[in-house]
Amino acid sequence: MQNRSLTRLVAAAALAVAASTPALAQQVVLKVHHFLPGTSNVHKNLITPWCDKINKESNDRLKCQIYPAMQLGGTPAQLFDQARDGVADIVWTIPTYSAGRFVKSEVFELPFFTRSAKGSSKAYWEFVQKNALDEYAGVKPLWLHTNDGSSFHLTSANGIRTLDELKGLKIRAATRLNSRMLAALGATPVQMPLPAVPEAMAKGVIDGAMVPWEGVPAAKLQEIAKSHVDVPAGQPKFANSIFAFVMNQARYDSLPADLKKVIDTNSGAEVSAWAGEKGFDSVVAPFHKLATERGNQVVALPEAELARWAKATAEIDDQWIKEVSAKGANGAALLEQARGLAKQYDH
Repeated sequence: MQNRSLTRLVAAAALAVAASTPALAQQVVLKVHHFLPGTSNVHKNLITPWCDKINKESNDRLKCQIYPAMQLGGTPAQLFDQARDGVADIVWTIPTYSAGRFVKSEVFELPFFTRSAKGSSKAYWEFVQKNALDEYAGVKPLWLHTNDGSSFHLTSANGIRTLDELKGLKIRAATRLNSRMLAALGATPVQMPLPAVPEAMAKGVIDGAMVPWEGVPAAKLQEIAKSHVDVPAGQPKFANSIFAFVMNQARYDSLPADLKKVIDTNSGAEVSAWAGEKGFDSVVAPFHKLATERGNQVVALPEAELARWAKATAEIDDQWIKEVSAKGANGAALLEQARGLAKQYDH
């Protein structure tokens, strides 16, 4: 009789513990989708460490299931909508692969705008919080960042040293503002996502690509390209792309408060700056070395020549101001604010 009572008491206590702590037993698995291979720098040094961190800080209650290389289907241009629509819980993408939808955010893609990924990423996050959250309806931005700035990677061993030598070359562009810049410089822009670049260059469909140094190993450009063109040290880079690591808003809203706090702690301006520095700034030198060790020619334009390039693309700022203003925003004021933030953080 005593044993039976004891058994009942133990069972009741176990049920009480289980009933009082259901959340502790439940692991939330987040589907994370992106377009780069699992061997890429962003996958290994940004997305995976972030996922490991939230897993540890949630005591294994938050776990990522990462799907690289578009393994959940679709195209890179559809990633943002996959997060918004719940096909994936979180995505890492270039929002402006969807042309015309992120016109305020794309101010950071204007020519000769940023010097470093760390500074411009923090500026981009702050700019969006103040001016462009409407462009991210349906998702919760976790971190927003830019790259360190695009360089030219060319199949020609001779490379280019002047604006005139660029004319007529078919060059890959990541986004529509990249395309406008190339057209203004006299090149023929061919817009495509990074995964399509290696085959296009190898087959001679394009003569080169605008890609940040971070993307060079992912696209094997140190092998396919024979020459590379950079801006002079310390000068704003030719062009840029914006990146967004965003979560389905409803999925975030469904989390208990303590798990929301883990996500929030690993989101925001400082995490955006981390993504820029860790993912981009810190790999420029080693990835640059990959090219030079193969005997590839790396050219930095003289400052006088760079001034010609900047002058040739000056009208792109005005075009952006007109487009943003046509949608009801004050384009000139937004550009001034974005430049101010870049100057504040991007030394």
